[in-house]
Amino acid sequence: MNITDVRIKKVTSQEGKVKAFASITFDDAFVVHGLKVIDGKNGYFVAMPRRDVGNGEFKDIAHPINNQMRENIQSAVLEAFNKSQD
Repeated sequence: MNITDVRIKKVTSQEGKVKAFASITFDDAFVVHGLKVIDGKNGYFVAMPRRDVGNGEFKDIAHPINNQMRENIQSAVLEAFNKSQD
């Protein structure tokens, strides 16, 4: 499965840890919306889309099954985010 497109929408507010939202397309055939670029303690990271299931708990809607795919997604999204900063 290849990542064929990443789209970034930067958050204009300087407040908060969420710096951008992202959509990622696989094989020009499947898109996942709602990923977030978050400014964490150890730098930027990508959070998967999730929904509120009540009682302050959240559950991922979509997520990678293995670490290699997680790293591929994170690398592609952060690369696109960094390019959008220029």
